[in-house]
Amino acid sequence: MCGIAGVISTERGYAGGAATHRMLHAQRHRGPDGEGSWSGSVGNFEVALGHLRLAIIDLTEAGHQPMFLPDGSQGLIFNGEIYNYKELRSELESLGVTFRSESDTEVVLWALATWGEEAFQKFNGMWAIAWIDLGKRTLLLSRDRFGIKPLYLCWRDGTLFFASEIKAILAGSGKRFGVNAQTVGRFLQQSLLDAQPETFFSGIEALPAGHNLTLRLDGSMRPEVLLERYWTMAGVDSSLNHEQAIEAVRATFLDAVTLRLRSDVPVGILLSGGMDSSSIAAAMRYVLGRNADLHAISAVSGRPEYDEGPFIEAASRHLACPVHYVQLRFNPAEWFDLLEAVIYANDEPVGSFSPVAHYLLMEEAQRLGITVLLSGQGGDENLCGYFKFLIFYLQQLSKGGHWFDTLKVLSGFLQNGTVFSQFKISEAKRYLPRFAKPAEIDICGPRLQAQDFVLPTGLGDGSLADRQRIDLARLSVPALVHYEDRTSMTWSREIRLPFLDYRFVQLLLSLGPELKLRDGWTKWVFRKAMESYLPKSIVWRKDKQGFTIPQAEWLKHELRQRMENLMDGEMLSAKLGLVDRQALQRRYLLYCNQPPNHGSMSFKDVFNPIALEIWLRRFESSLCLN
Repeated sequence: MCGIAGVISTERGYAGGAATHRMLHAQRHRGPDGEGSWSGSVGNFEVALGHLRLAIIDLTEAGHQPMFLPDGSQGLIFNGEIYNYKELRSELESLGVTFRSESDTEVVLWALATWGEEAFQKFNGMWAIAWIDLGKRTLLLSRDRFGIKPLYLCWRDGTLFFASEIKAILAGSGKRFGVNAQTVGRFLQQSLLDAQPETFFSGIEALPAGHNLTLRLDGSMRPEVLLERYWTMAGVDSSLNHEQAIEAVRATFLDAVTLRLRSDVPVGILLSGGMDSSSIAAAMRYVLGRNADLHAISAVSGRPEYDEGPFIEAASRHLACPVHYVQLRFNPAEWFDLLEAVIYANDEPVGSFSPVAHYLLMEEAQRLGITVLLSGQGGDENLCGYFKFLIFYLQQLSKGGHWFDTLKVLSGFLQNGTVFSQFKISEAKRYLPRFAKPAEIDICGPRLQAQDFVLPTGLGDGSLADRQRIDLARLSVPALVHYEDRTSMTWSREIRLPFLDYRFVQLLLSLGPELKLRDGWTKWVFRKAMESYLPKSIVWRKDKQGFTIPQAEWLKHELRQRMENLMDGEMLSAKLGLVDRQALQRRYLLYCNQPPNHGSMSFKDVFNPIALEIWLRRFESSLCLN
């Protein structure tokens, strides 16, 4: 886990090394354990590469980057972890490769040198890589299958900048950037973040997940660029019966956790008391044995309506796993003040106070000296854990004319009393067609009025599995892994995600929906797979909370004066034509008068434009505001 940066320019004598140094300085939190750089001429281009190291595997200088082959012909900078590096190392050694270190970085370098781009099919992990081949005069940029590790690109005045964080590109280029109206529009209208390669900064884009970008650095005065998808999120052929499916899910999940325990520094678990994180903790206990120390960190509030404490304690007792508790200080003013720091860490607005909670957890992890933490992100998307997936499944069945099955599934969930408690029209409206949405005050400014940025978020003409792929690729997971990476790396911590092991994802996508939504339960096949590892109270738990924060009521009461002061003053979002300030004030007043947990207005309807305003003010010096 590290930070990378690079510059490619056609301008002879371009100070790429100086620009790269500024880029590394801007994201130094990503790599406190070492810094390295390389620069040189490649064909017609000046190339500079920089790396910041957070040492996880092989803590010696042998893991230093940029790393080159012994003959100097190929090299790379690498951010991430390849969890199956030991198996790949053995395979490469059988082919005659001799290693100089114990690092996974060297395995990645030799894998690319040996197998070329086919190596990416072999990697099980998360990565952002810049691989340079001086003989072929090529530079290849690659991002892992789910975009867990960030990689941003920007062409400016004939120069390419790339880095792990946007703020690094801002520092390296020294330029101002416009605000991307499409990205802002989707955030304000649909609460979408990271739903497209474009960022909030015009001209800065993310390399899409599961893609390689190859630049040929000879010939013309501009690199020949080839963008290719190397992996498609498809299911695997599966004719498993129910018992076989349960066993396959169990075995694949346990192996995914096993691989993610490989580390030369302490590894912990973010334990919430829910099914997903508790299952990770149970798998860790199973793999490591009863006598091994487990490092669990949990957030608790002391308020019963928001507290996961009883479920965390149940998991802790069952697994003999002591827990480090982080008391979430429910001082709304402090959380509001932390928003600016969290938004700066994310380089873009955030959609709730949840990233602030994660930020506080990562601060505690640093204090405790736990460098690597496993997280349950991706479980709900993989296993249909949200209420919306039940509705999509019912739609799929009814559209196919399977009326008896539709009624049977609906009856099972009604009798069991599980996910229907999650339903809120204020959240569900995001998935409704336009004609079915409740009327609301439009706060979009003139710059957003003339264009339609809305993405389809319903089931459409596809299947439930197709809709899961959309959440994994665009509508849910990208935003979650974005804020987990940024808030964890702010404190130099690494997050690992067993539920996004590509083998686990492919297996679950291949299983029929009746194995995920069954007998009134979400995640049925996974619950069955893990029921012998955890207390029944957790495996068959009916409610669902997660990081629950009283943020909806904060905006109405404790933070009302802060909100009104912000909206009463001059707003940059209004100046840029992105938000209608008076319309926002009217919307906010209606929101404040809406009864708790009722009405069609979501917390996000008033939080998102405020988060946008905070982002604009924090990055004002890097934005074109004319």
